This record gives sequence, C-alpha cells and structure tokens, in this order.
Amino acid sequence: MFGLTRAKKTATALAATAAAAATALIGVAPTAAAAPQPIVGGSTTTTTAYPFMMQITDSSQNQFCGGTLVSATKVVTAAHCMVGETTSSVRVVGGRTYRNGTNGTVSRVSKIWIHPSYTDATNGDDVAVLTLSTSMPYTTAPYISSTQTGVYAAGTTARIIGWGTTSAGGSSSNQLRTATVPIVSNSSCASSYGSDFISSDMVCAGYTSGGVDTCQGDSGGPLLVGGVLAGITSWGEGCAAAGYPGVYTRLTTFSSLVTAQVNS
Repeated sequence: MFGLTRAKKTATALAATAAAAATALIGVAPTAAAAPQPIVGGSTTTTTAYPFMMQITDSSQNQFCGGTLVSATKVVTAAHCMVGETTSSVRVVGGRTYRNGTNGTVSRVSKIWIHPSYTDATNGDDVAVLTLSTSMPYTTAPYISSTQTGVYAAGTTARIIGWGTTSAGGSSSNQLRTATVPIVSNSSCASSYGSDFISSDMVCAGYTSGGVDTCQGDSGGPLLVGGVLAGITSWGEGCAAAGYPGVYTRLTTFSSLVTAQVNS
C-alpha cells in the first residue's frame, strides 16, 4: 500500500509530496496514482451552498488545497498542505466557486500553525490552522468538540467537498464539487491500511466498492457530519479504489488544540 497525501501543487512539489509518502511506506508495493485527482464521483456545487469552503492557493492564486473557515480569520486545513509554506507564499480565497475565478475575498496569511508533532500524514497529527490578515465575510462552519465521538459511528453519512475531477486520473474540475460517503469502522479501515491507520488520529470514509472519494487537490478540505466539521481530508491509497476508503484527520482528537488557535 502506497499512501499519498491529497495535496496538489506544481509538478515538482507534487513529486516531492509523493516521494515523501513513499518514503514513509517503504517496503510496500507502489500501486497508487500520483497524478492530481481531486473529488471522484461527486456533483458540482457552489460556495454559496458551502460559504465556509476556502481555496488555499499559492501567491498567484493557484489552488492546491482546501480549508474550512471556522471563524472570520481562522481556517482549518491539513498540516501536510502547509509543510514548506510561509506566510508570504500562501493566500486564502473565499467565495470563489471556480478555480479560475476572480471574485470573492483574497487574504494573506499572518500565521501558520502546524501540529507540533506532525511528521507525515500517515503518522497522524495532520492538522493546521491559518490566521488570516483579512476577515472573511462568509458564514463559518461549526467544528466538533472533543466529546462528540459518536459522529464517527460506522455507516454515518458524511459530506466531502473540494475542487476536482469526475473520474480517477482525470484533470481538475474548475468548479467546486461535493459528494457523500459513509463513515467506515475502525476495524474495517485497519484491515485496509494496517498499521498506517491510527484510530486515535484518523477516521475513514468511503464505499466498499469505491467510486466516490477525495483525492489529490482536496487535501485540507472538510469531512462534514450533520453540517459540522468532523474531519480533514488527509491521505489514502489511490482514489476511489475498492477496499481503500479515504483517510481523514479525526478532529475530535485535535478539537481543543484548534480552539486554542482560534482563540489566539
């Protein structure tokens, strides 16, 4: 199993991300595609429907990850999206349904907080919080508390959101997309991913038969349960592959840390 994080940057940066993931999983057969493949099997939507959905872009506003607005100046995303980035290299764009759009609100980032124990997505701790220089005038998403572990019950319907393709291996969609996937039990996820699945830090979601999933380019975006941010798109084996659900950061574990950053 060859786990890839689901960020999408330039070809050089993507190759580096894939190489880092491969290093973490040495000794296992490399079967995952490294090409950019965002949400598979979804339908188009808008930032009007999901106003808290943020594009995380480079300084030229090329989107490479997603994020969730949890307060006017705070965005929750994945740690692996922010490794190697600086406050000057990143922008956050709200209210922009299309990746090539020019509308919405663009903000610089004044602070990047990455979980201090983060090393690689497959090792857990894949959470980051961005502090924005400009307040976003959009409805924020509530996020889960540390005690709301019941939302991860197997079979619970969750929603994923991101910019991407309608089929694995395709090119990126210009428009925001969304899909629903069921939460997968810890035992089932462990059967798929072995010791790379850390139940305290991760939760899986997807169909046994595959077909619907997040993928490269969706990293950092939300896993919503009942409209509440419960997970962060993190990594997985390929995209929408049967028997390999997407892996998301289990936000209950990190909720208090996120709150500390939101209140800082």
